[in-house]
Amino acid sequence: MGPERKLDVPVYDLSLIRGMWEVRVKKHRERQKKEKERIEQSALTRIDQEWQYRIYCKTLKTSELNLLHHYLERSTLTDIQLCTESDQQQCQEVQQDPNEVKLSFQLEGERWMDFPHELQWMTYLKEWHVRRTRIRQLPDYLALFTQLTVLDIPKNAITELPPEIGKLTVLRELYVSYNRLSRVPPELGNCEKLERLELAGNHNLSELPFELSSLKQLVHLDIAENRFVSIPICALRMTSLELLDLSNNCMTDLPQDMDRLEQLVTLFIHKNNFNYLPHCLANITTLATIVVSGDELTCIPTKLCNNPEIKFIRLYDNPASKEKKKKEEKKKEGVRRRWREQREAEEVKDSGEKEFIEAYISSLQDRDFTLITTRPHVFWGGLSHARHRPLRHHQSLHFLPALRRRKPVKVERMMTEG
Repeated sequence: MGPERKLDVPVYDLSLIRGMWEVRVKKHRERQKKEKERIEQSALTRIDQEWQYRIYCKTLKTSELNLLHHYLERSTLTDIQLCTESDQQQCQEVQQDPNEVKLSFQLEGERWMDFPHELQWMTYLKEWHVRRTRIRQLPDYLALFTQLTVLDIPKNAITELPPEIGKLTVLRELYVSYNRLSRVPPELGNCEKLERLELAGNHNLSELPFELSSLKQLVHLDIAENRFVSIPICALRMTSLELLDLSNNCMTDLPQDMDRLEQLVTLFIHKNNFNYLPHCLANITTLATIVVSGDELTCIPTKLCNNPEIKFIRLYDNPASKEKKKKEEKKKEGVRRRWREQREAEEVKDSGEKEFIEAYISSLQDRDFTLITTRPHVFWGGLSHARHRPLRHHQSLHFLPALRRRKPVKVERMMTEG
């Protein structure tokens, strides 16, 4: 490269480059969304599900197939040949009014440690009802159940929800109460048609992801019996909420923008540590029922108490306040116990000194010593034992120990004037 050769260095504005890439990303996401909608509307998924069902039914005996039909009510697979005439009649009824029946799967009992293997072929199901089992996690093929509308899995041992749950885009009801959840995946925010969400009794759950703010159709939210110290931010953005259960948590106050929940009808906030209720609750015109704990509640908006359209229920015997009172009582009892121990120690010390003095004096008397005093006080070590006061200058004490010489000892109290 010669020294006289010039180079043209292009100079761009970073904002222009950023805008250009944002446009490209936006177009790419739109293409992905259209492709996803095309696949969902395609008949290939339904055909695949029908053939999977037919293949699975071929592996079953007649009695087993009849037993399966007792649990499954067919709505979309009406063209499948059934084994009995009663099943065929039921199939024709389904074909006439397919909206009245549901496809459901039920599983219950502590003997179940995992989901049955055959479940992965039943992707036509619309409802899962799994209760009181020892299952710890949901299957990996959960995303295949694209028609699932109800996922009812309470009182199990489930420790987490998989991210694949976000692919259940038609899910309307999710019940995961009384499990062992410690977190909720952000992908759950993709289930925008969700109407009911129950997460009560997981005990280790203390927060919800902000992505759940996209659940605009949610009308029922239950997060009771957990470890929330404040109301989740995403809950304040669920504008369609009608019932909100925050009971039995560790909350101490409510936010001042609670009136953002304009359609709220029922609010459960008992068994917490609230001292007051915000005035913004009176701005919610649809509010009909409030349940609180009245043990420590000192400040309540007058509009809430005097409004005849609102059922204001105050519960007492709050376990949270009981625990707090017990802690305070234990603390006071500890202070009293330490004070008693200190006083007893002083009494023991004083009694020990008194016994020592009495023993010492008796020993002097045994030696024919003479004790002379003008007042009935015993003096030892320069202190008056009766009042623990140091001797003044006009109360001199002549203490003549002659223990080494084994001679009598005389103790005299000399009173001097002025």
